[in-house]
Amino acid sequence: MSKTYSKTRVLVECALMIAIGTVLSNIKFFTLPNGGSVTALSMLPFVLVSFRHGIKWGLFTGFVNGCLQILLGGGLWAPPTPTFLAYAGEVLLDYILAFMALGLAEFFARPFQNRVVGVAVGTFMAGFLRFLCSFLSGVLIWGNLTDGLPAWTYSLVYNGSYMLPETLLTMVAAVLLCRVAPQIFDRQSAKA
Repeated sequence: MSKTYSKTRVLVECALMIAIGTVLSNIKFFTLPNGGSVTALSMLPFVLVSFRHGIKWGLFTGFVNGCLQILLGGGLWAPPTPTFLAYAGEVLLDYILAFMALGLAEFFARPFQNRVVGVAVGTFMAGFLRFLCSFLSGVLIWGNLTDGLPAWTYSLVYNGSYMLPETLLTMVAAVLLCRVAPQIFDRQSAKA
């Protein structure tokens, strides 16, 4: 297989995963008032890219998805930010870095000999990093909307209420998929 064909194939697969993730992100079980929701496994396509094609492609796919979420997500859920720097921080933490974090699933799975355990740990850690991005955004950017609570408490409860179920659902789905069709999680080489 030629080098160009391999890269094109990976790019097409990443584009398909972004499309699938976008569709799944619109199937919501519940949505919170200031953004955030539990969806029908919308994080799964992005951790799959990480497992199949590695961290570089996982980060790239997460970045593109973050940008797409900004455009298609009904606009930014922007709090009343006093400065452009705070607004840029919200965009980075709630969209760009949060979705790029999903591309790190393979990094956390590498130390484990058992692929199923690696998939479980990698998926959970990627979801946890996404939660950390949202948590930091809640503390640093959204803190002025906490209704008298300390910003870190409000952010922990608010973001944990949707990110924990979303991460656990994604982890369970990834483990089940890995048991049923382990070849999906095999590393594909793109002779880059």
